[in-house]
Amino acid sequence: MSAPAQADFIDTDWSVAGFTGEAWFINPQSVIGKSQEFYRGFAQGVFYTCDYAGQSSTYTRYDNDAFFANPEFELFLPLREDMTQGSETLFVHRITCEGDDDPAKRRVMYPFVTNEARKSAWYLFEGGVFSFYTP
Repeated sequence: MSAPAQADFIDTDWSVAGFTGEAWFINPQSVIGKSQEFYRGFAQGVFYTCDYAGQSSTYTRYDNDAFFANPEFELFLPLREDMTQGSETLFVHRITCEGDDDPAKRRVMYPFVTNEARKSAWYLFEGGVFSFYTP
């Protein structure tokens, strides 16, 4: 008998804590200390906003080794120790906003990665990874 997964945990207020990698256009210091909130069909923050306009999310479950072996996620490698601490599984979320039938308001946030510890998250943006925490 298996326990139900709690991996869909993204609904909280995440604080941007740091950046690892190469910033192409964004100034990471302008984002660090800001927040990204998700709550049911609502999201607002420094990376993504959806005001009850058809937000949905899904995730793919990876064991740690499979995640870091995937070339799509190679920019996460410098964060491996932090991402796997207290967790044997990583969850790669795709969060979308339909935009209330307005193509100009459609959004996608991917990959937003969480782990079983449920206190940290990571988001690949440009040439690096932003780290988040929630108290």
